[in-house]
Amino acid sequence: MPSLLPLATRRVSCVCALAASVLTLVACSKVDAPQEPLRSVKLITVAGGDLNLGGEYSAEVRARVESRLGFRVGGKLVQRPAEPGQRVSAGQLLALVDAQDFQLAAQAAQAQVTAAQSQRDLAAAEFKRFEALKAQNFISGAELERREASLKAADAALSQAKAQAQAQGNQVGYARLTASHAGVITAVEAEVGQVLSAGQPVLRLAHDGPRDAVFAVSESAIMAIRLGQSMQATVLSTGQKVQGTVRELAASADPVTRTYGVKLALAPGVGSALPLGATLNVRAPGTPVALASVIKLPTSALRQEGQGTAVWVLDEATMTVNSQAVQLGPVDGNEVVVSAGLQPGQKVVSAGVHVLSPGQKVTVYHPGGKGSTPTPALAPASAPAVSPR
Repeated sequence: MPSLLPLATRRVSCVCALAASVLTLVACSKVDAPQEPLRSVKLITVAGGDLNLGGEYSAEVRARVESRLGFRVGGKLVQRPAEPGQRVSAGQLLALVDAQDFQLAAQAAQAQVTAAQSQRDLAAAEFKRFEALKAQNFISGAELERREASLKAADAALSQAKAQAQAQGNQVGYARLTASHAGVITAVEAEVGQVLSAGQPVLRLAHDGPRDAVFAVSESAIMAIRLGQSMQATVLSTGQKVQGTVRELAASADPVTRTYGVKLALAPGVGSALPLGATLNVRAPGTPVALASVIKLPTSALRQEGQGTAVWVLDEATMTVNSQAVQLGPVDGNEVVVSAGLQPGQKVVSAGVHVLSPGQKVTVYHPGGKGSTPTPALAPASAPAVSPR
């Protein structure tokens, strides 16, 4: 029996060593990563096309006159009855700043008027008395002239005090912000409790009256539009047709979008009945000048990459997609002009661009559902299945 214990111990040690070896081999074995799915993509071949200047432009209805209202004095905003979208009438109270300091200043100015009035009355009484003494030759003419000069100085001081009192009274009135015209509040730029400086905008007021349709066009399109030109607009929500006349053309391009603003004066009556911010489709006439061929892509082919825009270009040799940065130009309907980054003949992915990655293998999507890569042939349906024995 004593000889059996060392034998059992050796067997347990061998089993443990074998298990450790197996675990080490399993841990060191390489696990294959799952293969990336082979996606089917829609492609378009890059080719030149004409830029359509006679298309429709999306416009927004705006008031002809929109004022940014602010206080003529500084102070703490204590009331603001006006709210965005509210219709107001001329003279209606819109906001109020704390006027306590202005009221105290007005009271002080009024006290100065009272003091100046007293000084003027005293100077007038003295001049009248000395005038009587001069008539009796009790005083000299020079003394009477001094009293007359004192009276004129008192009159000037009284006029100055009254003007200052009037200015201080105006300051009290300037603490109330009222609507200069009837219209609609379109924006609020200050809240109650905020300390404002003189002239700081508080509200935006769109005046009642004529309306404009405002839209932006490219540099090429602006050359074909003239002041006074008649255009037709369609209300997007109702389909109503509205006539308009080009009233204003931007003198320079927007620094961000590089487009030019156009203001279309809508017909009286019809335009004023449209709500502010309504969307219109303005039909701009085409230009007779022949335009150079440009590259256009649908918006579905574009994706954001960092601070720029990129597309997926197909490498037909390897059937993989690679990212290509592009520069965009003006918008033409549902397409965007590509000013740089692509060459005619390249194939670009037009849909599903957000699910691809650089170097990913793809197949070409066909309406029939078959990809561009061959698929293994299937056995005929009539062939009997062979079961293993």
